[in-house]
Amino acid sequence: MPQRILLTGAAGGVGTLMRPRLARPDRVLRLLDIAPLPPAADGESVEPVTASITDLAAMVDACADVDAIVHLGGQATEGPWDRILDVNIHGTYVVLEAARRAGVGRVILASSNHAVGFHPLAETPVPDYRFPRPDTYYGVSKVTMEALGSLYHDKYGLDVIAIRIGAWFERPQDERMLGIWLSPDDGARLLEAAISVPAPGFRVVWGVSANTRGIVSLAEARAIGYEPQDDSEAYAEGLPPTDERGRTFVGGWFCSPDLDVEPKP
Repeated sequence: MPQRILLTGAAGGVGTLMRPRLARPDRVLRLLDIAPLPPAADGESVEPVTASITDLAAMVDACADVDAIVHLGGQATEGPWDRILDVNIHGTYVVLEAARRAGVGRVILASSNHAVGFHPLAETPVPDYRFPRPDTYYGVSKVTMEALGSLYHDKYGLDVIAIRIGAWFERPQDERMLGIWLSPDDGARLLEAAISVPAPGFRVVWGVSANTRGIVSLAEARAIGYEPQDDSEAYAEGLPPTDERGRTFVGGWFCSPDLDVEPKP
């Protein structure tokens, strides 16, 4: 039987980057999103599913015969509290609960550097299990994601790996990202390690490349078999400079009240 991986948020930016990199002759990618998905490419074995990660019944159905879930779906940046609560926090609960009900033994969660965004850069490298200091509602949702992952491992025995993603783009977009960039190829390497490592339990690992200016630990990621090969330094020339927040906190400009999406009295 081929290995079946459920990829939530498959139509998003990271999902689009990972889809061709996770394709294997002996693997079926079940691609879930509310947005349209491109048709299968040559040599790709895919099962598109149109569903919301907040719909428990649909998620249980989507988890049938699945070996592992890569949960990328959700609000990808700061947003109003109601949306963060529904899509990111409730959505993560739904994914984990659906996995439990369907008997899926492994879930990989897309956490974020913004779970520890207010950690000062004066105290780097940031450890894998650094205590949360979220910088936004979005960051709070990632802290909650990690907490839910811990709960579902301890109470129900799921293997859960939460990846604190730095900046997962084709290339760094500003000077701050030089310290936290995760290349697409290294991202795929990390996901493959998280999918294949035997009995990981619950873990929090940093998702970054082997950056010369790296600011976080790679100990836990390497412990599950991840060997990064890319370095953001190749793109350093000409990038926009980092502002004061970017030189002070892990979360950079996410730490500024200017990012607030709801008016404050």
